[in-house]
Amino acid sequence: MKYIAGLVVVMAAVWLLWSGHYDPLLLSFGAVSLALVLAISIRMRIVDDEGAPVQLPLGLVLYLPWLFLEIARANVDVALRILRPGLPISPRVFTVRAGQRTDVGRAIYANSITLTPGTVTIATDGDELTIHALTREAADGVLTGEMDRRVARLEGSG
Repeated sequence: MKYIAGLVVVMAAVWLLWSGHYDPLLLSFGAVSLALVLAISIRMRIVDDEGAPVQLPLGLVLYLPWLFLEIARANVDVALRILRPGLPISPRVFTVRAGQRTDVGRAIYANSITLTPGTVTIATDGDELTIHALTREAADGVLTGEMDRRVARLEGSG
């Protein structure tokens, strides 16, 4: 039920922002169209925790600052390795298990890894991710599982 309520709030907000009209007649048309879309979505059984992930916005407020800091640290590390060719580069490919229970959670995890310089998610197979890391330190950063735990907490499964 909370997913339906979340979907209604998001759809109403998007409609209001995009339409820019607040006349009673147009607001009633918007409410009718929202109800129709919601009824069709429920009938099609596409309203679920992944279709309307209402738990994510609050979790993103906590997760994104941490992710931005990790991206900045990795940027500095990669830049130093470019500017100082003597620093070791030891590329490796490895797999990790994603601790997320939803496809949205696994996609956030895989994209977070890819956004962090020095690591790229090159394949996914269910809950297994194949990662390419530029250095041993970058690989160790993924293997500690900190990002996995934070994304699992973000989606509500950790």
